[in-house]
Amino acid sequence: MDFKTEFKPETVQPMEIEGLSFDIITEEFGPHTLTEKEYKVVQRVVHASADFELGKSMLFHPDAIQSGIQAIKNGERVICDVQMVQSGVSKPRIEKFGGSIHVYISDDDVMAEAKKLNTTRAIISMRKAVKEADGGIYAIGNAPTALLELIRLVKEGIAKPSLVIGLPVGFVSAAESKEELAKLDIPYITNIGRKGGSTVTVAALNALSLLAEKE
Repeated sequence: MDFKTEFKPETVQPMEIEGLSFDIITEEFGPHTLTEKEYKVVQRVVHASADFELGKSMLFHPDAIQSGIQAIKNGERVICDVQMVQSGVSKPRIEKFGGSIHVYISDDDVMAEAKKLNTTRAIISMRKAVKEADGGIYAIGNAPTALLELIRLVKEGIAKPSLVIGLPVGFVSAAESKEELAKLDIPYITNIGRKGGSTVTVAALNALSLLAEKE
């Protein structure tokens, strides 16, 4: 069947589409108190989600942006909670500074330990991650239990991340895990409420790598 439509897109050029999108976001987002660099992150989160409510719920530790940029420029590891986050991150921008991207949730030893302890793979993956790297950026967009475990490890002095991007989505412990993250005196990017997810976590991290590239 031949479907016809009278609608014609404004443009089919990729860069023009992105530029128009950002213009619309700026117009509709309205006044805010974000710094210029914080807004760059929020702008990409909104671009990835088409969700202004989510964008306006974002929270930044005062040192979050600069700490994240410096960690990328120092070639520190990026640890993701799930493969979906790892897949979306701009690897060339991370790798050009000597960094690497890791996810441990599907490792054989992680799965075996989670089964043995009757707990989530996300929790065990965070325990493995802190043993593998000192510092680093933790990008958590899917598993609240991963974020809560990382918070526990920070409180106990075991984990010392350079930045935590904690934006897990969900109905069970997601909002609460982000509330706990925002209580810590470490660099973090998070948001209020249930919304979040791998896509917006990737957007936040990619925004930071773009900022690092421009410095």
